[in-house]
Amino acid sequence: MKYDNIELVNNEAIHNFEFVVDGKRSFIDYQLRGDKIYLVHTEVPAELEGRGIAAAMVEKAFKYIESNSLKMVPLCAYIQQYLKLHPEWDRILALNGNI
Repeated sequence: MKYDNIELVNNEAIHNFEFVVDGKRSFIDYQLRGDKIYLVHTEVPAELEGRGIAAAMVEKAFKYIESNSLKMVPLCAYIQQYLKLHPEWDRILALNGNI
């Protein structure tokens, strides 16, 4: 996968998964409640769009979520679209996404 060498950082203080490419910060905003992680918003700077950064960041976030035995609630439209293209990640979806 592209961007394998870039680390996804879980910045717990501000509830973001962060991904820095070319000195610019992309992020996924989340809320953690118990064993559920609500993925609220994905953002990539305009100058980095179209390079597959959001997809790489989401993939790494999903791996983090799975390895930490969490279940996700995808509130973000980008992540919902990503899941339609990658249904193999349905395995980490929370069955009940109520807040």
